[in-house]
Amino acid sequence: MTTSPSSSAQAARETVALRLRDLRRAAGLTVVELATGCGWHHSKTSRIENARTAPTATDIRLWCHTLGVDEQADDLIAQSLHAESMYTEWRHRTRHGLRQLQDSAVAFFRQTELFRVYSSSLVPGLLQTEGYAAAVLGMSARFRDLPVDDSAEAARARVERSRIIHERGHRFVLLVEEAVLHYRIGGADAMAAQLGYLLTAGALPAVSLGIIPATEHREQWPRETFHVYDDTLVSVELISAQVRITQPSEIALYTKAFEQLRQTAVYGAAARALVVKAIEALV
Repeated sequence: MTTSPSSSAQAARETVALRLRDLRRAAGLTVVELATGCGWHHSKTSRIENARTAPTATDIRLWCHTLGVDEQADDLIAQSLHAESMYTEWRHRTRHGLRQLQDSAVAFFRQTELFRVYSSSLVPGLLQTEGYAAAVLGMSARFRDLPVDDSAEAARARVERSRIIHERGHRFVLLVEEAVLHYRIGGADAMAAQLGYLLTAGALPAVSLGIIPATEHREQWPRETFHVYDDTLVSVELISAQVRITQPSEIALYTKAFEQLRQTAVYGAAARALVVKAIEALV
């Protein structure tokens, strides 16, 4: 059994709570005594220590000051902020529409040099055609019951954003499971156009497109789709939320998984043959 990213986010919150509790116990203070020193009700201390309430930066500074360990405050604040930013619910991210979601990533993409993407379910957004992207985003809008379906505009914005693959200063290593080539997204015409574009985009100098054959012996089973940006951020998309991972130890796990998956993939002529096979299967 694997740990879901949402569980990882909760585990990060609990780690902060445990550290705060351990500091209190090491100082020999009770829950009530710490609360008195911080100037709040003892129930708040209990909620923080049981990871039911996330502490603010001020809470952590008061906690550490009361215990006489001010030097640990900055590290705990950084850890707490990381835990709370890991899990961002989709309903908040889509409240201004899907188009805004695409536009919000443009500046970050331009700052990123190395993109590593593994997808077990869809053609990566960086290689999506407008028709395929519109079908994907339309599904998302309907599933989430968004008040305004701006998936067509969002698809155009996604394609525009993806022009970064033609710009200097960026490299793209993209891995997809062979099954992705056979999932009918948007109908036969949209899929044919999408698969045809893969043949073109996969040959770009800055793009390394690997396809993991369904029959290949593997060291890693199909994982959740994830994106690694340089070595600073991993983004994992769930049904209910997007998880942002910035802890170096966790990023290292994803890059390790990516490398093992990459070694299983085929490239060049072998990858093109799998795409052509999928195109022929559309007939």
